[in-house]
Order: sequence, then structure tokens, then C-alpha cells
Amino acid sequence: MSRYVISLEASRDLEEIIDYFASRNVEAGERFVRQLKKCENLAKFFERGCNYAEIVPSLRGVPLNGYIILYQVLEDGIVIVRVVSGYRNLESLFSDLDD
Repeated sequence: MSRYVISLEASRDLEEIIDYFASRNVEAGERFVRQLKKCENLAKFFERGCNYAEIVPSLRGVPLNGYIILYQVLEDGIVIVRVVSGYRNLESLFSDLDD
């Protein structure tokens, strides 16, 4: 496993996060972007993330500066499904999947 894909929702999340940092603390935003490179390692070491299968099957996540990178394992890598604040109600993010 070595590739990762960023979903449209996760791309939108990242845009919002970067916009937030740009308006408040550029240095913190730059650190966040540098550390976002964890995504490359997630594809290789996907099992390191916390298991969130009680929310969505095969959902995993890793913390990053107060945010959680949520991803699902694929046959040949991972897909990053969301990047959200660690304070968010994760169940509510995926509640529309039950409908």
C-alpha cells in the first residue's frame, strides 16, 4: 500500500482550514500544511490510525494539531474522507450515510 486519494469533501475541509489559518495565524497554517504530509505515511502505515468502525466500517483516523484526518483503507492505499476539528461530533458527519 502506498497511494492515497483525497476525497472532494476532504479537499473542501482542507480549503476551509487553510482559509482559517490564513486569516488568523499564517505560521500555524504553514506548520499544519507541512505536517499534513502524514498522509503519505498513512498509506504505508494505515493501521496506526484509531479505529472508527463503529461510525463507518473501515473508518480510521489520526490526530493532527487539533484536527482528525479520517480515512478508509482501500485495496491499494487509502482515501482521506474528511479532515475535521477534533471537537466535531464525528457521528453526525456521517449520519447521512444511514439515510
